[in-house]
Amino acid sequence: MAKTGIRIGRAAILGAAALAIAAGGASAQMYDGKTIRIIIPYGPGGTYDKYGQTFSDHLAKHIPGNPTVIVQHMPGAGGSKAMNWFANAAPKDNAHLIVPLDNSVVNQLMRPKKMRYDARQFNWIGSSNQTNMVMVSRTDIGVNSWEDMKKVQMICSTSGQGSTGYIVPKLASSLLGFKIKMVTGYKGSSRSILAVEQGETNCASFNWLAWSSKVPQWFKPDKDGKQFAKAVLQVGIFRDPDLPADVPMLGDLVKDKMDKAVVNFIAVAGILGRGLALHPDASPEAVKTLQMAYDKMNADKSFSSDLQRRRLRLMASSGADIQKAVAQAVTDASPEVVARARKLIYEM
Repeated sequence: MAKTGIRIGRAAILGAAALAIAAGGASAQMYDGKTIRIIIPYGPGGTYDKYGQTFSDHLAKHIPGNPTVIVQHMPGAGGSKAMNWFANAAPKDNAHLIVPLDNSVVNQLMRPKKMRYDARQFNWIGSSNQTNMVMVSRTDIGVNSWEDMKKVQMICSTSGQGSTGYIVPKLASSLLGFKIKMVTGYKGSSRSILAVEQGETNCASFNWLAWSSKVPQWFKPDKDGKQFAKAVLQVGIFRDPDLPADVPMLGDLVKDKMDKAVVNFIAVAGILGRGLALHPDASPEAVKTLQMAYDKMNADKSFSSDLQRRRLRLMASSGADIQKAVAQAVTDASPEVVARARKLIYEM
């Protein structure tokens, strides 16, 4: 009996190995000689682009068949143009990926007529960063803390109403009584930050990596001990470890229970961070292949070193974990919270 058991075990092992080889062969055939496109929902230079470019440089070697991976920029409407195109018009060929908006869930629920997608239906491949949204202001207008923003007229630059660069300042303005005028139409964080530098505007809100990787000199004291700009407020699930301790969380400044729920709803964007998603109609085999490849990329030292060289950081999440987080975020967002968020951001 024992001998028979050993034979069965060997047969099972050999069978499993054969299946694995067959699966690997099928995956190799799927992407052998193919070109995979990574859609960037903003113009060049921002963190969506920087992470997307790094993904394109490192993902292919972990995909059976070693395909070519390239990026394609599709800016417009605060990133929503690319999201809508990807969900409704992108080729269903298992070879188109997108660096999805971190506020995909927020946009979907607050602006359902304009957002023609369901974030739960995307096949999330993985993420390589989690980050808070951080409001930054020039100091030469008299702003050194969030309290100062109640006294000074602020002009904030961003891409469009669907971006966190619009949502966070408007939400903070409504909750804390800031004097903020929003100027939209800038193609991504790089153009918006340049507008602040050139004096067209005096504030903006992006993830901290956008600030620290593009303009780190802004936050260092000059010979007179003055900084060009300061981070004054952050929104997220957790405090960003790279920010000074005196940069408050918006949720900590809000007292009303419903308004706290709204801030937590918006803060979900930080969990999604910067990663990749595959089309809702992608084949299960493609999803599994690319999720495995993405996990291997996140664990690859050359990938983390390249991120560091580009002043980016690695905070890895699996596709399965992101899929659950997205589904949970949609489930947890009550109609009352969504309606309150919509009013605070778009109607006040």
